[in-house]
Amino acid sequence: MASKKREVQLQVSMTLYQRSLLGALALEDLFTAPSFLQAVVNSQSLWDEMLQNRGLTVIDVYQAWCGPCKAMQPLFRKLRNELNEDELLHFVVNGKIIAKVNGANAPLVNQKIINLIDEERKIEAGEMVRPQYHEIMFVDSGAEDGEESPYKNTEPPYSIAIIKPDAVIAGKSLEIKEKILEAGFVIQAEDNRVLSEQQVRDFYHQIADQPDFEDFVLFMTNELSHILVVSQGNEEQPAWEETKPNPEIEIKFSEDNHNQVATPTMMNKKWDSLQGYLETHHMSQLCDVEENMENVNKFIDMFFPDLKNMKLEKILALLRPGLLQEKKEDVLNIINDEGFKILMQRSIILSEEEAQTLCKEYENEDYFENLIEKMTSGPSLALVLSRNNCLQYWKELIGPSTVENAKEYFPESLCAQFAVEGLPINQLYGSDSLETAEKEIQYFFPPQQTLALIKPHVTQEQREEILKYIKEAGFEITQMKEILLNEEEAEKIYSKIKNKDFYKDVLEMLSEGLSLVMILTKWNAISDWRRLMGPIDPDEAKLLSPDSIRAHFGRSILKNAVHGSSNIYEAKESINRMFEELVPEKP
Repeated sequence: MASKKREVQLQVSMTLYQRSLLGALALEDLFTAPSFLQAVVNSQSLWDEMLQNRGLTVIDVYQAWCGPCKAMQPLFRKLRNELNEDELLHFVVNGKIIAKVNGANAPLVNQKIINLIDEERKIEAGEMVRPQYHEIMFVDSGAEDGEESPYKNTEPPYSIAIIKPDAVIAGKSLEIKEKILEAGFVIQAEDNRVLSEQQVRDFYHQIADQPDFEDFVLFMTNELSHILVVSQGNEEQPAWEETKPNPEIEIKFSEDNHNQVATPTMMNKKWDSLQGYLETHHMSQLCDVEENMENVNKFIDMFFPDLKNMKLEKILALLRPGLLQEKKEDVLNIINDEGFKILMQRSIILSEEEAQTLCKEYENEDYFENLIEKMTSGPSLALVLSRNNCLQYWKELIGPSTVENAKEYFPESLCAQFAVEGLPINQLYGSDSLETAEKEIQYFFPPQQTLALIKPHVTQEQREEILKYIKEAGFEITQMKEILLNEEEAEKIYSKIKNKDFYKDVLEMLSEGLSLVMILTKWNAISDWRRLMGPIDPDEAKLLSPDSIRAHFGRSILKNAVHGSSNIYEAKESINRMFEELVPEKP
């Protein structure tokens, strides 16, 4: 059974085969797994001989370093002993694929094999006719670089959407994004930016002959737009869950973020076209879409050059109280070693309602009441994690939802390593989808706004660097405008120092050129922005906060590159004055 050397992925694919009266189960990777209950196949003749087995043949094709693969060995041994079907069950086919399971999902593999053996027994006894299976394509996901797969690429096609400035100013961005997610699409990347003239002309080249196109270009280049990369949703089952359908639980939050109601989310119609969906829901005037793949690839390279190499995702993770108290540092060290970036974290004592929502999957268990009591007995640690393929990687790292399954099938998972006595569940939680993650992050880390200013002396190149600092720190630039801050405009930001002797020096500095005024949004935005800016004096910043913006770009106390609100009241007042168009007439 010759096999090419290839890059091995951690995720294990499982495939069920059948050849005439034969069935088989295969784990896709490299075949290196001898065992006393397995026959070793390392030649074509042995492979041909194995094809003649009667009954079900299980082929274990795995990589020795892979923990989930190793964990399959005791499962096969257990099945061999319990089923006691030496004539029908063989552990070592190339033939017709009859079913497919993604992920090293031991409970599901266990059930699949048992079901197939029951089927073989009935066929042998003449109680049923062997079913006719539809062909399922088996794609070699580990093909060497440059080798094309013979099957269609399953990567969902992307669309580029631009939420136009008037919609951003009207605060419609969040509503549009929520509608897109509800329709089953996934937002792969997003950014707020003022488009350049060339970017507008490239994206809207099809309407360049319109008589008012030049006015449109001016409109698009003067204010902030919201750019999205959108793909079709992934319908694969979660790695550790059985395939029995469960209603997705959606947390609906009140305005003060204190109350929530768990309700089942109904499956909406699946839309093939983002443009078609927006037109049907009367949002196409607010958001323009490009779906031509050639153009989409060009615009992804323009707006998100790293997207094709990295799939950065954000999820919510939670350390339950028992684990937080005993092993917090150990878990955080593992999170760091595994390449996760902790964007935000906070300790929080969950209410009973919050605990019940997060533990919904255990509500029919005998220990549910005890679990809720433990979950509300002390602080949990909520984390926002980010990394490439964050959702799936975290699921694989923490393991299944119960300690019993973790210890039996995935002993190297965090669930097994950090089990707490008396609690049979995984002491780590993670979002079950990117859509859920966005809702959970919004709830546990409610966004706050602050006003930020990049001063006139900062060069265009330095401005771009500062904007990069801002985005890497997890801020969302909700609004942005370039403006000459004359005395009237400056007072909207610096009102608390207008009676100081040095205020005239501030006005003179601001009059030297255009400033960039922004609304930054993030949990704990005010203090985080002040921390990112650093001390007022750039020389002091270089000593006390060498990675801060003022340490890198400040020239003096007056020309220290950036400014920000000091507290919630000041932020609110400055934002209302500088961005009057966002304030409703009757709040």
